[in-house]
Amino acid sequence: MVRTLLVRGLLLGLLAGSIAGGFAFAFGEPQVDSAIALEQAHAAQEPGHAHGEEELVSRPGQKAGLFLATGLYGLAVGGVFALVYAGLRGRVGPRSEGGLALAAAGSAFGAAILVPFVKYPANPPAVGDPETINSRTALYLVMVLVGLAAIAIAVATARRVTAGPWARWVAAGVAFLVPVIAAWLLLPTVDEVPQGFPATLLWQFRLVSLGTQLVFWTAFGVLFGWVSDRAARRAAAVPATAASPG
Repeated sequence: MVRTLLVRGLLLGLLAGSIAGGFAFAFGEPQVDSAIALEQAHAAQEPGHAHGEEELVSRPGQKAGLFLATGLYGLAVGGVFALVYAGLRGRVGPRSEGGLALAAAGSAFGAAILVPFVKYPANPPAVGDPETINSRTALYLVMVLVGLAAIAIAVATARRVTAGPWARWVAAGVAFLVPVIAAWLLLPTVDEVPQGFPATLLWQFRLVSLGTQLVFWTAFGVLFGWVSDRAARRAAAVPATAASPG
């Protein structure tokens, strides 16, 4: 069964990654082009700037590579999701296959994407000091771990509360928010937006970045849940068919 779920996760992750790639291509690449144009204009005004430098990868190549990147991302995430999903079945969350898939996908988006995004949102080209890329990456990964830990704490809290559904949801929400808010307050703020960078362009790029992830997780959760529900119904129908008189 785990092998079946793994193959399902890989294939549907690839499909969802391609869908997200289409969204990023349509709405994100124009923002990237604008940011690169600003970066090149700024570099051209700096003393000692060498004209005629060629890009290692052309923009058409980068745009084509976008689909490769989102596809590989979908493969990796889909495989990991399928293994986690296999461990969750029958233990936590909704009992239906589709409901569990949607709940798990929504939780993953919230914990691994939305939580770190609020503290450390994505930046377009020309934003961010290359010297601090390692520290910024480390801080982002810390926020991802905090988000995942917060989800685990919230689930464990909800399972312990027996006073009723409303009390369970409130307790789970508080258990999730406490470590997240603490991390937001305690971790250092990163603000490396250069002076004069268009606020509208920055905001649009960040929205598209978050939107690409939302499209991926929505598509993946819906597809994985739908396929899992169909597989469960077929599996449930097999014994009934076998038991019926010939």
